[in-house]
Amino acid sequence: MNEKKFRVLIAKPGLDGHDRGAKVVARALRDAGMEVIYTGLRQTPDMIANAALQEDVDVVGLSILSGAHMTLVPRVLELMKAHGLAERPVFVGGIISEEEAEELKQMGVSAVYGPGTMTGQIIEEVQNTMGKN
Repeated sequence: MNEKKFRVLIAKPGLDGHDRGAKVVARALRDAGMEVIYTGLRQTPDMIANAALQEDVDVVGLSILSGAHMTLVPRVLELMKAHGLAERPVFVGGIISEEEAEELKQMGVSAVYGPGTMTGQIIEEVQNTMGKN
């Protein structure tokens, strides 16, 4: 049985230099059997969309603690659409109000996770999004 591993891109867009949460999520997804590509700090939306295309990922996770999520996420979504990746789920983690989380979901974000979200929840929801569970 040669089951395909989900490929997940974890990215830190913008000038935010705090990546502990992104690394925790990346490791949890990896430990759950997914192939994880972590782009590192200070990625532009262009860099993220290009990495998603080049790495042929199934899911994109964005970690933003700078407060710039309402600028950066729409741009990433727009560029992914331009690259033919509009159907790829995108989830976002950060300090995001409920109102802005709803706006992001209306734009096409599959899920928004705040501080303290259990990694098991993220794993389960990514697997469900990809149709594994």
